[in-house]
Amino acid sequence: MKKTELAAQYHQRGYGCAQAVLASFAPDYGLEETLALRIATGFGSGMGRMCQVCGALTGAFMVIGLKHGKVLTDGKPYGPNTETTYRLVAELAEKFKQRNGSIICRELIGYDLNDPQQRAHVVELGLFKTLCGKCIQDAVELLEETLAE
Repeated sequence: MKKTELAAQYHQRGYGCAQAVLASFAPDYGLEETLALRIATGFGSGMGRMCQVCGALTGAFMVIGLKHGKVLTDGKPYGPNTETTYRLVAELAEKFKQRNGSIICRELIGYDLNDPQQRAHVVELGLFKTLCGKCIQDAVELLEETLAE
């Protein structure tokens, strides 16, 4: 099954954007599904409903960390793994922004998800399914391109 389809299934089952992306790639990096779902929970709705960086994109950033992240240290704050991770995260964010106009949840969805009335309106309009679904698909597609580099 394609990662875009798997991520869409997670989202349709009620998982958030970050969860859908991270859980779709977790087994490839030895991360247990339940742990991936727990880790990514707080990143949904632009990180804890703060409507900041899109949850789908932050899920993708976590996957980049799973592949390239720094594990060993020589006591210095940076190094090749950190530099690679930061570069790929920035490049992915830029590609996502080019596709969607922003990486900020509030700008993408057009509502403040921390406000219960606005959040209810988003549900009523079906934006979590349509707009967030597209962001998940875009994040996964761009992530797959990034990981293949």
